[in-house]
Amino acid sequence: MRRAKRALPPVAVVLVLALGVPLAGCGSESGSRRDGVSAGEESGKEEGMDMQEAAERSDAMLDAVLEGIDPDVQWAHGPTTTRACGVTRRRTVMTVVSPERRQTFLDRAETFWRKNDYRIKAVNKDEKFPAVYAVTRSGFGVSVSFRGKGQAFLEADSPCVKESKVAAPTSAPNGPAYEDVYPLPRPNVRSDFWSGEGG
Repeated sequence: MRRAKRALPPVAVVLVLALGVPLAGCGSESGSRRDGVSAGEESGKEEGMDMQEAAERSDAMLDAVLEGIDPDVQWAHGPTTTRACGVTRRRTVMTVVSPERRQTFLDRAETFWRKNDYRIKAVNKDEKFPAVYAVTRSGFGVSVSFRGKGQAFLEADSPCVKESKVAAPTSAPNGPAYEDVYPLPRPNVRSDFWSGEGG
């Protein structure tokens, strides 16, 4: 004689759902980083990295991409923000980049990242506010985007790491530091190349 299958009582279903939710990891505020990145690489916690170490790595990545953009642009530090288990560093470009040169600027950042084994995650070809987004094998997200008044911004967003205090960046801007100034001024430095016309 067959026994009838019993359905789980509603309380059991609720418990299963409640216990399943905490299994989701701490993600970035800019979205999941799971595409093409293994679980071990995704979490800085695997390496014992804390927020300060993640901030220093982010600074190094931003320094590198700015050095990879030729001719040089003037930049200043943007605000650092922290979330539950990650940190974001920012750079603000003070050089005027003309509408005709914005795609060239993005192309140079993208080329640098591709050469250094970053994965290009998305490209926004919007005429007014173009952007390019990349991710490292260790789960750091980096981006260059154009926003109001055509100002370029660079960001590096860490994966989930151990909570810690985060010090201010130590790398010196290649122009005025604008300490304690927020928001930073709009682009105010002219460049023969970046501020000009042409592709």
